[in-house]
Amino acid sequence: MADFDGQGVLVTGGSRGIGRATALLFAEGGARVAVHYASNEKAAQKVLDSLPGTGHVAVQADLGAGTARELVAETLDKLGRIDVLVNNAGIYEAHPVLTATAEEWETSWHRTIATNLIGPADLIHAVVPQMVDLGGGRIVNVTSRGAFRGEPDHAAYGASKAALNSLSQSMAKALAPHNIYVTAVAPGFVETDMASPYLDGPDGAAIKAQSPMGRAASADEIARVVVFLATPGSESTTGTIIDVNGASYLRT
Repeated sequence: MADFDGQGVLVTGGSRGIGRATALLFAEGGARVAVHYASNEKAAQKVLDSLPGTGHVAVQADLGAGTARELVAETLDKLGRIDVLVNNAGIYEAHPVLTATAEEWETSWHRTIATNLIGPADLIHAVVPQMVDLGGGRIVNVTSRGAFRGEPDHAAYGASKAALNSLSQSMAKALAPHNIYVTAVAPGFVETDMASPYLDGPDGAAIKAQSPMGRAASADEIARVVVFLATPGSESTTGTIIDVNGASYLRT
């Protein structure tokens, strides 16, 4: 287990799924973790109660409503520092182009881009100055295989994740001279609450069969890659987008 003693880690979407598993691994490594949640305070508190160590906090913000800077300010007030930012929070809304109304289409696009792209971008902009003051930091963005293969019924999601990949690489170039390393993790389907309607639905078996492993990834598998990218010694991974999709989609 990596040694994150004394470090502050902000995990967005930390009350469930990948975020919850990531918060646990960082806490096991000695970090003090800020568990971000959008609305489910009870779930966030349950995560806090499960984390080893002390000094962990819950922080609330609706990232789709332009509150990223307030989230960073509150986290810094409570933790004193943010060495690692994990942009994990996101939404996945269907809006099929042939059946969605104009209002449904526009609303879903605006909400998805605001949450999945603008929120992370603002968090990065807000957190970087204090990372510079600290002498460095890590930013790990959770994107998706949908950024590469296309999302016909969730076009805004695929577009937002493709843009987040591009943002990750742009920031990797901009921030490496300041010892701030930026990477992305692109999962496929993961056994989480968000994916359960699909994995447990009538198409679940076909979805799992997309991978030669015959299953979706666990949240812990994704979290382990996130933590690796934040670990000292992995600096040269900056700018990398790591596929963690069980060979369900292979890029060339």
